[in-house]
Amino acid sequence: MKNGILELHPGLVWGFAIVVIVMLLLDLGVFNKKSHVVRSKEAIVWSLVWISLAMIFSGVVYWVFNQDAGGHTLAVTKFSEFQAAYWIEKALSIDNLFVFILVFNFFKVPRELHHKVLFWGIIGALLFRAIFIFAGVGLINITYIKSSIGWLGNEDPINIVLTLFGLFLIVAGIKSWGGHKEDDEKADYSNTAGARLVKRFYKVSDNFDGDKFFTYQNGVKIATPLLVVVAVIEFTDVIFAVDSIPAIFAISKDPFILYTSNIFAILGLRSLYFLLANFIHMFSKLPYGLSIILTFIGAKMIVSPWYHVPAPVSLAIVGGILVISVVLSLIFPEKKGAHQA
Repeated sequence: MKNGILELHPGLVWGFAIVVIVMLLLDLGVFNKKSHVVRSKEAIVWSLVWISLAMIFSGVVYWVFNQDAGGHTLAVTKFSEFQAAYWIEKALSIDNLFVFILVFNFFKVPRELHHKVLFWGIIGALLFRAIFIFAGVGLINITYIKSSIGWLGNEDPINIVLTLFGLFLIVAGIKSWGGHKEDDEKADYSNTAGARLVKRFYKVSDNFDGDKFFTYQNGVKIATPLLVVVAVIEFTDVIFAVDSIPAIFAISKDPFILYTSNIFAILGLRSLYFLLANFIHMFSKLPYGLSIILTFIGAKMIVSPWYHVPAPVSLAIVGGILVISVVLSLIFPEKKGAHQA
């Protein structure tokens, strides 16, 4: 990994891997042993568990890097980068829950099967996010160009990829102002890339067969709609990453910090889904806040050669925007309606 994190702090790397593996096994073997409807109490407990693990890990990151030559300054930077990247991904994930709700409603997935779909969707996210983050960091490292703009006093190199990402995020932020379009609610998810991929190799049954991905009809093995839903969720996550991954590159170029914060945020998404699915109408102003955050991050990327916004400042700005958008949502609530799962 960049900066030799595996060589410098192997315990931190292996500790992260062990925590993720143990929690996934626990989730698969205990929490997900039998398909059931996840109630709010259960979702709250698991949401607190995942958030607590992320906060504890960020504390470990601070402690480990505080032992290095950079001391307190380096530790604060890494801690702030982790926190900022984590909460940005968490915030964008909350917005993405809307699409999950639409997908589940479109395919009429029984509520007791939602968790299994999200679980296997997360497994795919572990792989795809690693590819995007490490490939992205590698691409950024080779796309710096020297430039000097005298009247701006610029002596730092400009990064082509980060500049393009910044422009993309500003456009995405402006386009996402006000939340989701009606086109999302009218989308035909049975014709998306994930669904077409499954149908290319298997015939799909008309009905679910419990929590099975495959069933047999007349002695022939065919896929169930549940496998199609998993594929749709997987491809949807890839689309989500188009916004979230460029956004966290504005926070740090350390692939370990980016990947660990991203994965902790993603792992807590399932429980957060069940917690918010019936109450997402209470966060009606959140899309506006996320639009501002994307625009801010895009601008931060573009001006970075001339002015660097410290990670603690970015964390404060992102956190402040999220808090304000949630408070405004509670003060000016939207009527409960189509967003309910």
